[in-house]
Amino acid sequence: MIKLRKKTSRPVQLSPPQILASGFAIVILIGMFLLNLPAATVHQESIGWIDSLFTATSAVCVTGLVVVDTGSYWSVFGQTVIAVLIQIGGLGFMTMATLFAVVLGKKISLKERLIIQQAVGQETISGVVRFTLFLLVVALGIEAVGALFLAFQFVPEFGFSTGIGYAIFHSISAFCNAGFDILGDGNSLSRYTTNPLINLTIMTLIISGGFGFTVLLDLYNHKKAKHFSLHTRIVLLITIGLLALGTLVYLLLEWNNPATLGNLSFPQKLMASLFQSVTPRTAGFNTIDIASLTDASLFFTIILMFIGGSPASTAGGIKTVTFGVVLLLAFSVIRGNDRVVLFKKTVPQSIIKRAITVAIIGINLIILITMLMTIMEPAFTFMQILFEVTSAFGTVGLSTGITPQLGTTSKLLMIAMMYAGRVGILTVAFALARRQHHYRDLVHYAEEKVMVG
Repeated sequence: MIKLRKKTSRPVQLSPPQILASGFAIVILIGMFLLNLPAATVHQESIGWIDSLFTATSAVCVTGLVVVDTGSYWSVFGQTVIAVLIQIGGLGFMTMATLFAVVLGKKISLKERLIIQQAVGQETISGVVRFTLFLLVVALGIEAVGALFLAFQFVPEFGFSTGIGYAIFHSISAFCNAGFDILGDGNSLSRYTTNPLINLTIMTLIISGGFGFTVLLDLYNHKKAKHFSLHTRIVLLITIGLLALGTLVYLLLEWNNPATLGNLSFPQKLMASLFQSVTPRTAGFNTIDIASLTDASLFFTIILMFIGGSPASTAGGIKTVTFGVVLLLAFSVIRGNDRVVLFKKTVPQSIIKRAITVAIIGINLIILITMLMTIMEPAFTFMQILFEVTSAFGTVGLSTGITPQLGTTSKLLMIAMMYAGRVGILTVAFALARRQHHYRDLVHYAEEKVMVG
């Protein structure tokens, strides 16, 4: 007699991208339930599941798009929940989980180290826990210094307790590139257009968070530029270039616009233009009325939002390095070079393919969602919808003011865009894709040229 052995079902093994994607989703759902509580609002009334989901997603994905004014609608409890969600979303839930594991003395397994490696963008698992702890110390340290500087403005203006609360919230929101504000007037930082302390502090926090922790570590370890990694050099080059270009473009396009820069002095115009150049990278604060920008400025802002910040940072977008690599590839092709070279270093083909993939998927995703929302929201112009969709994808949070008026389906599409933009479109794609057989690359087919261009 032959005994048939029972087939035992193996537990489902999630890949690191799947764990990261599901981890962010779980944090968003927890935030949704907390923000839907009556205690989260000033009026002690539930906001509803869709709007609470939208707000939680916007906070965890450090976007800043809102359906209600954060300062006047949410209670202290609701604002605290939003601040915590921003902190978790900005630093990454695996970073926070690592902190708790270290505090509790829990040993971090190899699989957990692989997930942390994926989350913080490191090439190897060697030293990922130490790097994560460094990330936490640096982030909290920068936020503390930022809060201290902001307190010099907010404490005299709003009183000690409220001023300290405002300083801490806006420091977290700025460093994490979230763009949420709790000033209560719905105009972001427009009241501080000419205030150097607020402008310089917020810009410094945004740029620091948008650099990426890998770059911050490199800057900390090496004092001379010649010792920086290629990654750090590209980040610095693209960031400085975009900030300078953005300042000049906004200054020229908005110089005579009375609704934005027209009534300011030259130093004030320069500061406002610089701030507006910084904030699409991807913070969402604004000191001038976004809806009053010229169409040329709005379109230029869309480009900056699409590029976003840098890898392994609190920012979104396709990232500065992706943009830089694609740009370098174009220059190399024009010059007839087979390799992409910068600072006497060759960029690997695998990185080039990844950069092109991210850019193509990002562009097509924005096109698709914009087309769908243009059909569903006929009351708004194409530019308004494109701006809003790109802001969601880049986790920026800048808005022309149409977010609260969007229908339920459009809000769900925006939620999906914010989620994809923060988690990363490749991470989401890898999480959804079926596992590929490792031996497929061993099969090589004959090459045949096709005509392009």
